[in-house]
Amino acid sequence: MPRNNDELKGVTLLGNQNTKYEFGYTPEVLETFDNKHPENDYLVTLHCPEFTSLCPKTGQPDFGRIIISYIPRVRMVESKSLKLYLFSFRNHGDFHEDCVNIIMKDLIALMDPKYIEVKGLFNPRGGISILPFANYGDADHQDMVKQRLLANLDNHKR
Repeated sequence: MPRNNDELKGVTLLGNQNTKYEFGYTPEVLETFDNKHPENDYLVTLHCPEFTSLCPKTGQPDFGRIIISYIPRVRMVESKSLKLYLFSFRNHGDFHEDCVNIIMKDLIALMDPKYIEVKGLFNPRGGISILPFANYGDADHQDMVKQRLLANLDNHKR
């Protein structure tokens, strides 16, 4: 069954030809829509292969990929608003670890998901890649939080 106009009231950016691109950190651009299947635990994964931010000390650009996976509760993030939000980091100066945690916390405040994880796969700078991972789960998903954190640690040992 397709979505009706009432279900799409909060989605204003999708299909809008007058999109404004912000060049500074802009969490207020994020929009949500209703999860039609809140009784199901299912995973949504969003991949941003062209994430950029700035080094807070040198101002040099950093490039990487951001992968967001979450189990929605009632609200879900709208993908165009997420694209504009992630684009707003383009001139934002923060360390990779900070960016990943900021993204996760903003999405928790926006959606109140059952579980969420944000992974950054940043290109090497000075011969070192930084791969921050942050996750959060409600009381029913604490085992998953620990399992995913440990699995992420194991993946980096190889």
